[in-house]
Amino acid sequence: MAELVVEEVTKSFPTRAEPLEVLRGISCQLSSGDSLAVTGPSGCGKSTLLHIIGTLDTPTSGSVALDGADPFALSEPRLADFRNHKIGFVFQDHHLLPQCSVLENVLLPTLADGHAHPESVARARELLDRVGLSGRLDHLPAELSGGERQRTAIARALVNRPVLLLADEPTGNLDRDTAESVARLLLELKDQESAMLVIVTHSLALAEMLERRVELNAGRFETTTV
Repeated sequence: MAELVVEEVTKSFPTRAEPLEVLRGISCQLSSGDSLAVTGPSGCGKSTLLHIIGTLDTPTSGSVALDGADPFALSEPRLADFRNHKIGFVFQDHHLLPQCSVLENVLLPTLADGHAHPESVARARELLDRVGLSGRLDHLPAELSGGERQRTAIARALVNRPVLLLADEPTGNLDRDTAESVARLLLELKDQESAMLVIVTHSLALAEMLERRVELNAGRFETTTV
């Protein structure tokens, strides 16, 4: 049974004339360990779709089910908790807190009750070792390379063991070699964690590394490659 089910999702925004339709009947299903790349021109709705799947935005119509639950039926506090534990986010910009160390940045999603438990600290250290940053635990983001910052962001996204990992142009600010290294790391960790991975990207090289690829154009999925 699919763990992520997106059914006939639409999204429109009001304008002075008529509603602007950004998504028009998007459907897809992913199971544990699956990966999906969404490509398409700028402004086609890729990030909007990712935000809806990640429960950061609500669809105009249609439904999203993750791990057997309808997140949009939850109250705001329960939705925030659901998102924090079920979904990990990696963005084009790493969004690390400049005043916090690498280890502290990775631990941020675990601080819902105000402090990090020993198990969370051990998990963060393990992930940083797996992404090759065990020697950078006390470094600040300004002391890291672009690739190291993005690897820190990947570790942070995985620290709560999410079932779904969402990445918005995760290699967009990196040079070609570093981008390929980060992409391979994402896929490797996705397999190790048995998580689902959805990436939106302009990079065809990145998209071709994933199991499934779809193109989003005029609000619809036009092509699918398995």
